[in-house]
Amino acid sequence: MSNATVTLLPRLQKAPAKPLVIALHCSGASGSEWRQLGQDLGPRLALVAPDLIGSGANAHWSGAHAFALTDEAAAVVDIIDRASAPVHLVGHSYGACVAMRAAYERPTKVASMVLYEPVAWRYLTIAGEDGALELAKINRVFAEIRRLLLVGAQRSAAKRFYELWNGARAWSSMRPEVQAELIRYIPKLPLEFAATMTERVPLHAYRRLNVPVLLLQGEHAPTVTRLIAGQLAKAMRFASPQTVYGAGHLGPLTHAAAVSAIMTDWIARMEPTLAEIEPASTLNTRVA
Repeated sequence: MSNATVTLLPRLQKAPAKPLVIALHCSGASGSEWRQLGQDLGPRLALVAPDLIGSGANAHWSGAHAFALTDEAAAVVDIIDRASAPVHLVGHSYGACVAMRAAYERPTKVASMVLYEPVAWRYLTIAGEDGALELAKINRVFAEIRRLLLVGAQRSAAKRFYELWNGARAWSSMRPEVQAELIRYIPKLPLEFAATMTERVPLHAYRRLNVPVLLLQGEHAPTVTRLIAGQLAKAMRFASPQTVYGAGHLGPLTHAAAVSAIMTDWIARMEPTLAEIEPASTLNTRVA
């Protein structure tokens, strides 16, 4: 595994003494998405990679009230509140949206953020005609997934979602155990979509966030996430866009070594106590 302190649990009983990195996975994955990052961060940092609601070992949403992004971020905010120093937030896709919400709620306790293609769907509504077109496409896909779930076709719904990001016939190449994990998760997906579409934090609010942000996207990122990243890059005062060569939307999974190297270099530069860490290789990256 790694020399880093890695916790793949929803909550910590006690915040670690080391500088803390909180990494949040994409929809349908789990905290284990960040094992490579834990290895690359090394022994001087603590990595907490929680399973989000309905993912990995975590139970599904309780249904106590209408689900919102702040509900997903609550466990992350709890970890931040118990940390002894500002934390570094890492997020991929939906997990990046959760990281953004946590940073909004605790802006003075975040040292930096790394966001890989956030699916902040709401911000497509202010991305002009292109944004409206992409949002219409996404709405159709999620409407289809909701219809499949309503008739109990979880497997077909999971397949449709997976192939949204991986292309037609990609489902058949998955290992059966990975398919099973995605099928278990898939009822949560409509809640995540609704939460990101109804997120109440306006885009301009992130202009007041005094936090350096690395905005990562894959070279083969779909148009829809490129548009969202463009909106965030304009809104965030301290955003640094960068492209991962050869990767697509699932870069942290398909190109884990390259993505993790970039993230590790960024965190090392942003964390004063790690100034002497030798940067990891970034030969597989290029600036957007």
